[in-house]
Amino acid sequence: CLYINDHKDEYLKSAPKIAKDFGLHFENVSSSADLKAISPKLVEWRRHLHQNPELGNREFKTQQYIANHLKSLGIEVTLLAKTGVLGVLRGGKPGPVVALRADIDGLPVKERVDVPYKSTVTADYMGTPVSVMHACGHDTHTSILMGTAEVLAGMKKDIAGTVKFFFQPAEEGPPGDEEGGAPLMIKEGVMDNPKVDAVFGLHISSALEIGKIKYKSGSMMASSDWFTIKVNGKGSHGSQPWGGIDPIAASAQIIEGLQHIVSRQMDLTTAPVVITVGTINSGVRSNIIPETAEMTGTIRTLDSKMQKEVHERIKHTVKTIAASSGATADVSIDTKTLVTYNDPSLVKKTLPALIKAAGADNVSESTWITGAEDFSFFGEKAPSFFFNLGALPKGTDPSKAGPHHTPDFYLDESGFIVGVKAFCQLVFDHSKTK
Repeated sequence: CLYINDHKDEYLKSAPKIAKDFGLHFENVSSSADLKAISPKLVEWRRHLHQNPELGNREFKTQQYIANHLKSLGIEVTLLAKTGVLGVLRGGKPGPVVALRADIDGLPVKERVDVPYKSTVTADYMGTPVSVMHACGHDTHTSILMGTAEVLAGMKKDIAGTVKFFFQPAEEGPPGDEEGGAPLMIKEGVMDNPKVDAVFGLHISSALEIGKIKYKSGSMMASSDWFTIKVNGKGSHGSQPWGGIDPIAASAQIIEGLQHIVSRQMDLTTAPVVITVGTINSGVRSNIIPETAEMTGTIRTLDSKMQKEVHERIKHTVKTIAASSGATADVSIDTKTLVTYNDPSLVKKTLPALIKAAGADNVSESTWITGAEDFSFFGEKAPSFFFNLGALPKGTDPSKAGPHHTPDFYLDESGFIVGVKAFCQLVFDHSKTK
């Protein structure tokens, strides 16, 4: 033991051969030579994708780029969900079916960070020309999963079970009324034939220090619902408000009432709730009281029962306040994602894999996150585990990091290999604990 401790690097290099000679399974996947060799490729792939971003349901070139890579590794490839890719790697031993997921779409954001691989791409979004950027790290998720596929393909004979690689389009939401994202992937069969036993995913974070991993057992990320409220009043001259029913005044009361749902009606010791009005549109002239006003916004909850209760309270509050002004109101709520729920049993079994990949000092539990992920839909079909991976340069103040979905979003590329290590280790550890 003392010799091994003093000669750790030499031992780790020789351990796979020693294990093979004695018919043993070497479990330290994170130390494999294949992982070290893949690191520069991750940067190469990521920069290519970063310079060539595509919007949701329009990732045609990205789809082909991924498919060509998987085919070169001998992985079975199926194109589905419009621009998605499913890869299937069948291991050399019987075992469970593990799915690994990456999202591949960019956002309508113009990049401001001056890097050599800066995006200058433009595209059409709902009839409007926009700049396109990977402003949420989906290019990184894709390169990490491509790297994972390459490493695991080289270890195929040692894998117990089957690995499915989900390269999912339109995580940010498909345009207009189109189908897309995780629901369409599921609808077209990615969780079946063979049936997935567990699904894992990660999200890069610009505000978490490089090499660190954050996770949360149970509810981790919020559900996302989008609402539209239309207040119907009666028009009048601006100098004679008593001659009409002011939908703008009613809307102001409704906005305040929505916040009272959060602060006075929901038990926030159970889980957080957020209701945000993001737009309000009404009127065309300063001296005319309009007939209607329209608001849109988002609801975030971290408990499925609370989600349903909030919906009912919003409808009741809006209609009651509108009626008190003599107006009427219509409310529609569209569920975009579910609560991202990390199965506690799966977390307990496979958390050691993340520790092996990143080191015990770099893995810690987080609090709730009110951001949302459509990865949540996969968790309805099989136990799931989603975690965050850091890419903030060491020594940087997290409060000064370029936020996700902004022109200043930036990632340190040197820690991407930890994501590949984590995915590979999860595959082997889940097979062992099944």
